[in-house]
Amino acid sequence: MLTIYGNQNRFCDGITRRNFLKVGTLGLGGLTLPQLLRAENASSKRNRHKSVIMIFLPGGPSHQDMVDLKMDAPSEIRGEFKPISTNVAGLQICEHLPKMAKLMDKMTVIRSMVGAEDNHYAFQCLSGRHKKNSPPGGWPCLGSVLSKLEGPVDQSVPPFVGLSPAMGHTPWSDAGTPGFLGVGHAPFKPNGAGMGDMVLNGMSLDRLSDRKQLLSSFDRFRRDVDSTGLMEGLDSFNEQAFGMLTSSKLLEALDIQKEDARTRDRYGKGDPKNRDDGGPKLMEHFLVARRLVEAGARCVTLAFSRWDHHGDNFGALRQDLPLLDQGLSALISDLHERGLDKDVSVVIWGEFGRTPKINKDGGRDHWPRVSFAMLSGGGMKHGQVIGATDRLGGEAVERPVQFGEVFATLYHSLGLDVAKVTMPDLSGRPQFLVDGCQPMKELVG
Repeated sequence: MLTIYGNQNRFCDGITRRNFLKVGTLGLGGLTLPQLLRAENASSKRNRHKSVIMIFLPGGPSHQDMVDLKMDAPSEIRGEFKPISTNVAGLQICEHLPKMAKLMDKMTVIRSMVGAEDNHYAFQCLSGRHKKNSPPGGWPCLGSVLSKLEGPVDQSVPPFVGLSPAMGHTPWSDAGTPGFLGVGHAPFKPNGAGMGDMVLNGMSLDRLSDRKQLLSSFDRFRRDVDSTGLMEGLDSFNEQAFGMLTSSKLLEALDIQKEDARTRDRYGKGDPKNRDDGGPKLMEHFLVARRLVEAGARCVTLAFSRWDHHGDNFGALRQDLPLLDQGLSALISDLHERGLDKDVSVVIWGEFGRTPKINKDGGRDHWPRVSFAMLSGGGMKHGQVIGATDRLGGEAVERPVQFGEVFATLYHSLGLDVAKVTMPDLSGRPQFLVDGCQPMKELVG
């Protein structure tokens, strides 16, 4: 006999709650303990959700110096770093990424990303598209698509949160744009002015509810006369705002002081300063991203440091690679330890690669012809390298991978069929999530 003690509240038939929760071999209330546990487990599974954390490395990180070192190339191409072995046989990465080297069985390196534009913006890494030939309103990013198709997991937590900090080069600060899906599916940006509005300033919840009802009546009128579809987005935006004002869940997720000090130390502490046109090194954002997806966010985007090293490439990387190593390894380990690795996909990349040849200033210049990406989690097959470049690291010679293929893979891991799911643009034309790309068989086949 197992007795679960509780309050002495009585049901209408005189049976106390305490007695009702006595569970034996016959069970009470028609359920045995194993049945109750199975029901609880099924309920928790229903409440679980798929999500993605998108980590953008602004400026174009150097693939030859991070994950695709060319030790047989001439010195003007080879660079200053040495490769180290990982826990995956035959896979080597940069010596300044030792923590990640121990986690490569939980990651995939794509060395043959192609189709990038020579343009310093995050757009392609957030949407999988080029801006040219966009439909009216523009292409939506992945987070906005999830906001539209899946909606919030919890009304008090936005489905799409953008952590990208302000930078001098504003396209690097892009957390994602909603495109033709409308403003209601834009990312919530806790680094922006909106955080200052998340205080009731003495207004009671009853008064707030009255104002919500009044606002809804105006919205219904405006929606009736609206022909653009914008009101639907504003309804979603208002619902999110009300949910955030009436719950502390989002604010708690953003507050890393709620975490154990050892966990915070594991992720590390960053530097909020911009260098030149960008580059805050906010280690805390890796931890905040994990807390947000746990709280209910479907997509979290962040931008880390600045990787546009036309000069002193190796000096800058000696500073930044250990920081990226610490933050990213902490995130991936944490997701696995918390059992979130099947539900949360992580993607890491920049807008393009760097030139094979080191320039006169000790830097590498823009090289959109090939770049790299790293993936983790999402229930995908990991512990592998996909694709290869030539001996100079300048061209993809094995398995070139388009940005759209990575997005098709992410959507697949999120439970969306890219061959079937469409969304109408502002002209009413159905648009697929990606154009002509399928999930990568190496990862999900």
